[in-house]
Amino acid sequence: MNHQPEVLQRVLIIIPCYNEEAALPSLLQQLKQLTPPTGYSFQFAVINDGSVDATAQIATAAGVIILNLPINLGIGAAVQTGLLYAQQNHFSLAIQLDGDGQHPPTEIEQLLRYYEQTNASLVIGSRFSGIDSFRSTPGRRAGIGYLSWLAKLLTSQRIYDITSGFRLFDEKAIELGAISYPDEYPEPESIILFSRSGLEIGEVAVNMQARQGGRSSIRNFTSLYYCAKVTLAMLFTAIRKLN
Repeated sequence: MNHQPEVLQRVLIIIPCYNEEAALPSLLQQLKQLTPPTGYSFQFAVINDGSVDATAQIATAAGVIILNLPINLGIGAAVQTGLLYAQQNHFSLAIQLDGDGQHPPTEIEQLLRYYEQTNASLVIGSRFSGIDSFRSTPGRRAGIGYLSWLAKLLTSQRIYDITSGFRLFDEKAIELGAISYPDEYPEPESIILFSRSGLEIGEVAVNMQARQGGRSSIRNFTSLYYCAKVTLAMLFTAIRKLN
């Protein structure tokens, strides 16, 4: 089934940023040079999550939408801010990609093509779906594997790259995420949330690369402490009452 749009669909590219001055100039340049596939138009929104470097100045100079959070609230709040903006401004789709350069803008087309073919509400760009791509450290891959297994146990669906922040949201996912996007461990938790809400989740292979600058917010991913906290968050999302 192919859902190639017959009318122009407005897509908001959401770029959550915390101190991403090193990678952001090149990323924004690549995005602005991107030619949207037929039937789509792109706008770009940098969510400046309380950065203390030149992130805000770089985004302002690039002429993109910039939403400044007053303090550093974390990746979940930054993404939710972008989804709320997309909802209030009537975008058809939103695509989240990291501000550190891990997600090549040219791979956006893979997400859109998969969405056209499946009509999934949430499409996850995956580095573990059969292509030769950057895959992070062995310890981090082991942690991702465990969280993927836990998500399958809770949702009956296997998502291989459960921590990927390269994602497409349709209108239903934008609406839900604008209200209820998880704030602490948003990628794994949101899989549980969207699944429990009856939204279809898909995963498509994309190329990724190492971050081009800055520091990861998950610096201790391999620790048992981190996995224990994410486990509890996912279990709570699986049992809590939905809005």
